[in-house]
Amino acid sequence: MITFRKPIEDIDRPQMEADVVIIGGGPAGMACALRLSQLIDEHNAHHPDSQLSKDNIYVLEKAREVGQHCLSGALLDPRSMRELLPGFESEAPIDAEVTKESVYFLSKDKARKFPIVPPPLRDHGNYVISINKFVKWLSEKVEAAGITVFTGFAGSELLFEDDSRDADTARVTGVRTDDKGVDKQGQPKANFEPGYDLRAKITILAEGTRGNCAKQLTERLELEDFYHAQTYGVGIKELWEIPAGRVAKGEVIYTLGYPLTTKEYGGAWIYGISDTLVSVGYVTGLDYEDPRTDPHHVFQDFKEHPFARHLLEGGKMIRYGAKTLPYGGWLTMPRISGNGWMILGDSASFLNSQRLKGIHLAIKSGMLAAETAFDALLSGDNSADTLSEYKAAVDKSWIKDELFPVRNFHQAFEHGLYDGMIKAGLQQLMHGSNLGPDSKNEAGYLRMKHADALSPYGDGRHHFLYNAKGDGKLTFDRLTDVYHSGTRHEDDQPVHLVIKDLDICNNRCVKEFGNPCQYFCPAAVYEIVETSETHSGKQLHINFANCVHCKTCDIMDPYQIVNWVPPEGGGGPNYDGM
Repeated sequence: MITFRKPIEDIDRPQMEADVVIIGGGPAGMACALRLSQLIDEHNAHHPDSQLSKDNIYVLEKAREVGQHCLSGALLDPRSMRELLPGFESEAPIDAEVTKESVYFLSKDKARKFPIVPPPLRDHGNYVISINKFVKWLSEKVEAAGITVFTGFAGSELLFEDDSRDADTARVTGVRTDDKGVDKQGQPKANFEPGYDLRAKITILAEGTRGNCAKQLTERLELEDFYHAQTYGVGIKELWEIPAGRVAKGEVIYTLGYPLTTKEYGGAWIYGISDTLVSVGYVTGLDYEDPRTDPHHVFQDFKEHPFARHLLEGGKMIRYGAKTLPYGGWLTMPRISGNGWMILGDSASFLNSQRLKGIHLAIKSGMLAAETAFDALLSGDNSADTLSEYKAAVDKSWIKDELFPVRNFHQAFEHGLYDGMIKAGLQQLMHGSNLGPDSKNEAGYLRMKHADALSPYGDGRHHFLYNAKGDGKLTFDRLTDVYHSGTRHEDDQPVHLVIKDLDICNNRCVKEFGNPCQYFCPAAVYEIVETSETHSGKQLHINFANCVHCKTCDIMDPYQIVNWVPPEGGGGPNYDGM
């Protein structure tokens, strides 16, 4: 019997008072904490009689160590970091400055190089980094500045003043951290420790894509515009050691086209970390039609293309990871502040899908939220009116200057690659506008077709449908890749993929969609096994220990009955060096 994770009720929980709690220790959360510390230092230097304390400012990070769950390509636009820490380049862990870019369109056997690199993909002056190393370095700055970072503590659920579901009146009063030492049956073990109730004046959500607390808040207060639902992609990444001379240090390569058809959205990247180490990956839009599509398989197929094979063959894959990212941009931004709360980074849709970059936007959003939180601490007012200055600051900043002109970009590709390229070209000429009104869009999972509407031949998709087997040298099955992610969870704990109704999975989804969870999950978490216990003769088995925390299942499930909640704090992937 499967038991799902839920808080243990009717116990006395330890309480902690806080001024500010930042949930999430990625680039947005760390930038927020560091900027807030800077502002407090400046204030205290000029106001010796009215000092502000940092003692009650906390960052919660669910990973065992800061940065372990952080994953990106990763290219850093240094703009926001130069504002946060002028001269950061002299000490930050930067692998290479980008000195060369190219873009290719792939057919099945050919690679055609673009004669010019499109302006949004020109990366001269940006940096190739390991986001894992970079965030670790930021956390050292934060702790040296006097801010407390709690690792291994996940934000389990938000605390509210009352039962209000009105975004204008509801008030967030803090967060409850995860219970530790709970067994598979949901009962306390000998080492049980209840989660803390952190009562905070201001709670800042910086959890990354589809953060569980941000999702709670968005659904409870209906923060998302119905006509501009968020859309997502999932990036599959490997680190490769390759023979010298194939990809130069600081070289950036993008591809589009094969192995996807013109009906799907996505493309590959290859970044030169050193002369012998590359970041290689593929992003597949989570708005495809065929539920048999396997984004991990798409990536493996890309590596078999002659263009990629030439670069990688004879090398060695050393690390693996997967992460979702928000594609919707400015139009899909939810409400980002209210009574006692603000939302940052990927959770707030701060990503430029045209440039394929979001780290600099996450950092800037953290800085602006810190400035708003600082003003609120000074005034003693954490109301929605005061914290609305965060959105006002975003609107006045270069975040809007960058995101508003590309607000319709991803939406342009709704009807395929060629239609999208024409529309994107027109938007470039019209400063982001369409010929008509701004695009509306629905959640990507709604585009998934029923099994009886699909061609048995795959409509040109047959090469990336179902799970990849891999050859163990250039391509890999998902379990081999998951091994290289360093993922580890405590086995004796409730399953953290909460499914509202397993009957839908076992008896309805198997007929209507063919259980797409067994394909869209890049970590082999969902397995369909033969059984006599269900009407369909099949049953869903959840291998939660494989989970790399990408949230694809939460996003792409066609019935929206999968709810990703944090496992026991500290569990998950170890993206060391990624």
